[in-house]
This record gives sequence, C-alpha cells and structure tokens, in this order.
Amino acid sequence: MAIIPIYNSKGDPDAFMEYPHIFNRNGDWVGWVTQKREIYAADGVYVGYLTNDPRILRKRATSALKPRLEPPAAPKRIYPPATLPLAPLMSELAPGTIDVLLDEPERLHTLDVGELRADLD
Repeated sequence: MAIIPIYNSKGDPDAFMEYPHIFNRNGDWVGWVTQKREIYAADGVYVGYLTNDPRILRKRATSALKPRLEPPAAPKRIYPPATLPLAPLMSELAPGTIDVLLDEPERLHTLDVGELRADLD
C-alpha cells in the first residue's frame, strides 16, 4: 500500500496514512480512518474527519460526540518517505472548524500516552 502524507493547514506533513491506519511523523501508529472518512485515535476516541486536501479537520463545538469504537489491531511501525510532494492548495477553513494536526495534535497520540493509558502500578 502507498503511504499518503496528511498535511496541516500550513502545508507541513504531520501524519501519514497507509489505509486504514494513521501514523505520526515518527512512523508510530496513532489512529485509523473509517470508510466514512472519520478519524479515530488509537484508543478509539473520535478525532475528526479526513478531507480531500488531505487534512484532518474537526468542528470546534460538537453537540453530539461520536461513540468510542473498538480499535483495530495495531499495525507495524512504518518508515515515512524521505521526500514528499508539496502540499496542495488548501481551501479556507469554515467558521467553527479547526485543523486537528495544527491546533490539537494531542488528540492523535500513541497508545502509551494519554489519559487512558495503563498505570505502571
């Protein structure tokens, strides 16, 4: 499968997709995308949606949060490509929409980070 860069609104590649898995810049698994282009973190929490740019966006105020999903099996680590194409021209963000990779990158984290990680005790 091809590795697809996911850009932030500044045009920097901040994540990579090897369908359906999402990886950070280090190649660690941080989430996945559904067939409806919804992005979930590795722990099953809804993060946002994938656009055609490709970017990960989210509505700032969400009245109905998506339920937590059971994550798929963790894939092997990937090695991001050394060279990447330039980011495409991106449309303006609609009012009330945020770029997850730029404004809330902590939403996409590895399984060993976050509030639901297992305690060491």
